[in-house]
Amino acid sequence: MDRQRLRVVAALGTAQTLAWGSSYYLPAILADPIARDLGISTNWFFAAFSTSLVISGLLGPRVGRQIDRVGGRQVLCISNVVLAAGLALLGASASVWAMSAAWLLLGIGMGLGLYDAAFGALGRIYGSDARASITGITLIAGFASTVGWPLSSFGLETIGWRETCYAWAIAHVVIGLPLNLALPSAAKPVRSEGPVTKPHIPIDRTMVLLSFAFAAAWTVTSAMAAHLPRIVEAFGATPAQAVFAGMMIGPAQVAARMIEASLLNRFHPLVSTRLACITHPIGACAIGIFGGGAAAAFALLHGAGNGILTIARGTLPLAIFGPENYAYRLGLIGAPSRICQAFAPLGFGLLIDTLGRSIVIVSAGLSLSALIALLSRPQSSAVKATAQPPVDSAT
Repeated sequence: MDRQRLRVVAALGTAQTLAWGSSYYLPAILADPIARDLGISTNWFFAAFSTSLVISGLLGPRVGRQIDRVGGRQVLCISNVVLAAGLALLGASASVWAMSAAWLLLGIGMGLGLYDAAFGALGRIYGSDARASITGITLIAGFASTVGWPLSSFGLETIGWRETCYAWAIAHVVIGLPLNLALPSAAKPVRSEGPVTKPHIPIDRTMVLLSFAFAAAWTVTSAMAAHLPRIVEAFGATPAQAVFAGMMIGPAQVAARMIEASLLNRFHPLVSTRLACITHPIGACAIGIFGGGAAAAFALLHGAGNGILTIARGTLPLAIFGPENYAYRLGLIGAPSRICQAFAPLGFGLLIDTLGRSIVIVSAGLSLSALIALLSRPQSSAVKATAQPPVDSAT
């Protein structure tokens, strides 16, 4: 990877860390104090947050089409402005309605500025050679919670939640916006004659299978992010073991992404995606057999799979379909995943009340169904994928 590409990856990875840390990971720290000060239930807060995730998913295809037309720099810069406005409104909220409006803006900002948009931007810049760059930004942004949670906690303790929201908003203007402005333009601008028409992308068997696989896998990811400590405690883990298991997810994600960047990048992304779908069921078997003592192993295996799935969300569609209309395809494939992510914590919470520790049968089943979908991919798509130029790892 040459120096120019390294600069792009560093800039976009840093901007993504900021975007994730100030939006998706914000409720974990600020939900309780905001709900308490506004006199509402935290359920209302998380309902607004879930709605914002649905909005971001529904916006995905439209955002993707725009990136395919003009490149990602413009869209990502707009996301900084919208996220800053949403955070400022959240900080100024005095009622549930203002808070809900803030999450409406934040949902739009997430649709414009999180991974799918960043992957689409890299696809427009580097075409079929974007795999290494996609992996690179996930390696950096994989620390979004590691950076975002302590900063939000520090802000909450020192200046309060309102000022913390304002600080995140300012960061988007003074850090995120310049970083995204520094991105290169798309290599080949799309020329059109006459009115711009919506590209036709057939929702064929391959598209449906990929959408289902990612939706099933990301349902598990979102559910475990909310309930993993509770689940491992149901198997007999102590609170200390549960906390330690939760701490292992982040390092496991980063380690898996490093393996993807070094060892697995010589293989088709389908190989690593299939491996990612089997790690959670293996972890579920381990904790089912050995009980709470295997909580850390369960978390490590789950985190490793999740780390690779984040990369695969960008690299697998690129390898199968190529760079043409890439961002639009990402939006179409990713929309069901975003919606499932929004409702998974609530759904699994209700199921845990009924099933208890047996909930891992459901999560493992979802992961295995994603694997089956990936094993069922049509041969014609595989032929098309192998025809793509190899990743230029020497640049």
